[in-house]
Amino acid sequence: MKFSLDIGQCQLLKAGEELCGDSIEVVRNRSSVIAVLSDGLGSGVKARILSSLTAKTTATMLRMGGEIEEVIETLAHTLPICRVRKLAYSTFSIIQILDNGRAYLVEYDNPPAYLGRGERLRDVGRNCRMINEKKVHEAFFDFSAGDWLVMVSDGVVHAGIGGILDRGWGWTGVRGFILELAGKEQPAALWAQELIQRCRELYAGHPGDDVSVVVIRALCPRQVTVLIGPPGDRSFDRQVVGKLMHSPGKKVVCGGTTGNIVARELGEKIAVDLSTRSDRIPPAGVIAGIDLVTEGTLTVLYALEYFHRDVPVNQLLKSRDGAGRLASILLQSDVIHFMVGMAANPAGDCAYKLQTVKQLIGLLRKKGKDVTVEYN
Repeated sequence: MKFSLDIGQCQLLKAGEELCGDSIEVVRNRSSVIAVLSDGLGSGVKARILSSLTAKTTATMLRMGGEIEEVIETLAHTLPICRVRKLAYSTFSIIQILDNGRAYLVEYDNPPAYLGRGERLRDVGRNCRMINEKKVHEAFFDFSAGDWLVMVSDGVVHAGIGGILDRGWGWTGVRGFILELAGKEQPAALWAQELIQRCRELYAGHPGDDVSVVVIRALCPRQVTVLIGPPGDRSFDRQVVGKLMHSPGKKVVCGGTTGNIVARELGEKIAVDLSTRSDRIPPAGVIAGIDLVTEGTLTVLYALEYFHRDVPVNQLLKSRDGAGRLASILLQSDVIHFMVGMAANPAGDCAYKLQTVKQLIGLLRKKGKDVTVEYN
């Protein structure tokens, strides 16, 4: 792929509900990236089950190598219609972007996705196809650096209805706001968060429906290599550090011993940045030529916690502690490579470190990041 995909997602629960009735799945395989946004009929647990079934079925079939046409046909034949409201029990939007830049968009009863390049909306022709008496819209187009796509649930276009806006925000109103966002140079996660925040304001803090947003931006790849822990064999120290320094993009070092090894091999000094100290997280370090130096497993664990808590990227960008800065760098990167050292550490359990890194990798992949790992 000649470009990287920056994928951001954000959700807002209907007032009074504990579960979002919408589901989002992002799947990467060797040849493409697929994002699914499904909206279950109603709200709460029932809607969540329906939307999750739709999104998970789609993701599972694609992971197993199924063609997207087969996925659509399976969903169209599986999802029933509510007899009272004459609506599908679960709607969906699916976007598949291939490595060669070809894209395939499929929509079933969701608001039409917004596709643009730069600060302008792109007009792509949609074909209508009937599958088992269900009307599915699909579009084929090229997707390249500078392009973006925004998929929303109907809770976005209905924001403010009967309140601040009599007829709701509407598809056109949302379009205008998205075009304003397109004029800003910011991550996809911030686009999604700003859209959700605007919906929250239009609902006056009491959303009348679940709200979900998926933003995909095509960018020149933003890369980072993260070295965690020393290699199992000390004789490989120089080789590992050399590989880190010759890797493209940003460079991050996690671990006190690892930091000392990198500084030694580079002939540099390592300093402690006391301004990054916090009650829970050890202070970060400074090595010339390295973008971020942190403590090891504990800092990675707290970075993982930031992700689990869905801390907004704009807050992470303001963070001074090592975990917040690590989470921010990872969230703003598209291609992430981990170099995990296997040296025994008397201060901590190597198995625990590996499990923490494994969790972090899994979470980053769920966020649509292209993640690879090697063990030294």
